[in-house]
Amino acid sequence: MEKLRQAFRKAGRWVKRNARPLEAARWEYAFESGPRERVLEVLEAYQNEDGGFGHGIEPDFWLPASSPMAAWAAARILLEVEADHDLPMVQALVDYLCCSQEPTGVWPAVLPDNNAFPHAPWWQWKPGVEKRWMFNPSVELAAHLIYWASPGSSAAEQGWKTVPLALKRLMDCTEMDMHEIANYLMFRELMEPKAAELAERTGYLLVNVERKLKELAAAAVEMDVSQWDCGYKALPLTYVHRPDSFLCEVFGDLVDENLNFYTEQIDENGLWSVTWEWSAYPSEFAVAKRYWQGIIALERYRIFQAFGWLTMNVS
Repeated sequence: MEKLRQAFRKAGRWVKRNARPLEAARWEYAFESGPRERVLEVLEAYQNEDGGFGHGIEPDFWLPASSPMAAWAAARILLEVEADHDLPMVQALVDYLCCSQEPTGVWPAVLPDNNAFPHAPWWQWKPGVEKRWMFNPSVELAAHLIYWASPGSSAAEQGWKTVPLALKRLMDCTEMDMHEIANYLMFRELMEPKAAELAERTGYLLVNVERKLKELAAAAVEMDVSQWDCGYKALPLTYVHRPDSFLCEVFGDLVDENLNFYTEQIDENGLWSVTWEWSAYPSEFAVAKRYWQGIIALERYRIFQAFGWLTMNVS
C-alpha cells in the first residue's frame, strides 16, 4: 500500500499543476475536505445561458454550445458533490433538459455542430449516428430529470416519458455498448428510492433490471486478465466503484485483480496512460489527454479509497 500512497501524493500534486481547475477542485473535495462550493463555482463556468453545459466539459468534444452529452457530464459532477435540488445551477439544468428532449422522449447524443470543433472521431455527427448511441445518455438524463425535478411536475413527467422506452430496450437486447451499460447502471442507482413508482408506472421491477444489467455487464467486461492492457475495453472496475455494488458478485475475485492491475499500471507521476487518441486533431488531443489524465486519476483513486486501499492520512 505504501507504493499506492506515494503515487496518490504525486498524483495530487500533478492534478493541481496540470489538470483543469475543475478536477483540481473535485480532487480537493474528494480527498482533502475541500468545499463543494469551489467545485460548483468552477462547474458554473461551463454552463450556458440556456441552462445546458458545453465548452469541452467532456474533453473529447469541444463544442462550446450546450448539448445533452455535456449536460450528462455536468450532472454526474453535481451528483458527486451532492448538489441541492433547489440550486439555481441544477434548476437551470432541469429547464435545459426539458427543452432539449425530443418528442420521441430521447435526447440526441451527438449534435451536427460537433463537427465544427475539435473532437474525437466517435463524436463526429453523420446521418443515422444515433443508432450507435441508443439510450446513451437518454436513460440517465431521464433519471436525472426525475431525481432533480419536483415529484409530479411537468419536468418529472418528461423524464418518466423516457423510462418505459429505455427499459424495453434494456430487456430486449442481448449485448450492449460498455458506455450505455454505465448509463443504465446510474439510472438504476437513481431509481432505487423510487422502485415502487418505477414498477407502478412501467411494470418493470428493479430486481429484474438489476438481473439484466448483471448479464450485460458480464458480457461486456473483459474477463481474461492477460488482455486487460490491450487497448480500451471494459474492466470490472468500469462498473464496480464501491464494495457494496450489486455487481461484485458477478466479478468476484476479478475486482481485486483489477485493483492490483490499476496499481501496477501507475506511472512516475501517479497517473495512468490514456488508451485512445484523435488522429484528426493531434495538437488538441494533447490538451484533452492531459485533461483525461486528471479525470482518470480522480476516478481511480476514489475507487481505491472506497475499497479501503487508500488511507487519507497521506499528507
